[in-house]
Amino acid sequence: MKKFVKGRMINLTDPRLNTKVVFKTDDFFASAKRIINNNPPVFKEGIFDKHGKWMDGWETRRRRTKGFDYLIIKLGRPGKISNIDIDTTHFSGNQPTQASVQACFNYKNKPDSKSNWITILKKKRIGPNKNHNFKIKNNSTFTHIKLNIYPDGGVARIRVFGKIAMEKINFGNKMLNLTSMLNGASIIGCNNEHFGRAENVLVPGKGKNMGDGWETRRSRGKNFDWLIIKCGQPGKINKIEIDTHHFKGNYPDSCSLQAAYISKKMSNYSIVKKSNKWKLMLNKVKLKANKKNTFKNKIMKKNKINFIRINIYPDGGISRIRAFGKVLA
Repeated sequence: MKKFVKGRMINLTDPRLNTKVVFKTDDFFASAKRIINNNPPVFKEGIFDKHGKWMDGWETRRRRTKGFDYLIIKLGRPGKISNIDIDTTHFSGNQPTQASVQACFNYKNKPDSKSNWITILKKKRIGPNKNHNFKIKNNSTFTHIKLNIYPDGGVARIRVFGKIAMEKINFGNKMLNLTSMLNGASIIGCNNEHFGRAENVLVPGKGKNMGDGWETRRSRGKNFDWLIIKCGQPGKINKIEIDTHHFKGNYPDSCSLQAAYISKKMSNYSIVKKSNKWKLMLNKVKLKANKKNTFKNKIMKKNKINFIRINIYPDGGISRIRAFGKVLA
C-alpha cells in the first residue's frame, strides 16, 4: 500500500471550536485573543498602533513589580491533552524567559478561587522566534488551561493538541452531526492534502474561504482521492452533506462514500488498508460547485457505523462533510 497522510490530534484551542480567552492579567501591547488564532502568525513591517509595534499574538507590558502574567483559555470542548506548542514566532527580545501551563476541569465559563488547578507543564525556558513543543503526561480531562509567562512578554500562539473527551457529554436521542469535531470526530488518514488540511472538513459551521477546507493536488491519470473519518460516536446515518462552498473551479466532479463499524482496536494503517473493501453507503454521485450537496434518499442506511470513507473523483476540494444521525451505544 502507498504511503498516506496520517490524521493528527485536534488543536483544542482552535477558535472554530468555540474556544475563548476568558481572562488575562494584561494585554497592553497585543490582544490576548490573537494567541488562539488558527492562522500562522504574521509580521507587519512598520505597523504601529497607539500602544506601540503591532504584534500578531499576546503581549503584556514590561513589569515593574514582582509577579508574572497569565491568561486563561476555555476549551471549546472538554479534552485530554497530549502536546502543547508555545509559539514565539516574530517575538524576539520581547518573549518571556520562561512559561508554565496549568489546567482544570470546571464547567463554569471562568474558573474561580475554588478551582483545582493542576500543573501539566512545569516552568520551561522559552526562546525567541520559535516553536516550543512539549509532551504532556497527564490523562485527565480538562476544560480550561492557564498559560503563565515569566515575568512578562509576548507569545504568538498557544496550541493544545489532544482528543475531545466524549465521555463527559450526554447526547440523548437527538440527531447529531457525527463527523463534527465538536462531537469527537477525527481524521484517520487521507491520500493527499496538498492545498488544504483534511481535518478542516470536521470543523463546525460554514468554511470561511477556500483555505478552510480539504483540497488535494491536481490528479493526473486514472486516479482518485480519499479521506477516512472516525465518527465521534457509533451511529445510524440518515443524511449526508458534502459542502463545496468556496470551491468553484476546483470542486470534485463526483464522490462516493463507504462505511464500516469496527469494534476492536486497530492501527490507522490497518484501517486504511482495509477501507477500500468497506460496503458502499452512497454510490458514485455528481457534485455541484459552491453548494451544500445533500443526500438522504440515496443513502444505503446501515444499522451502525463508526468509520466513513469519502472518495472524490478525480480530485479537488471540499469545505465540510456532515453525517447526521443518532448515536447508538
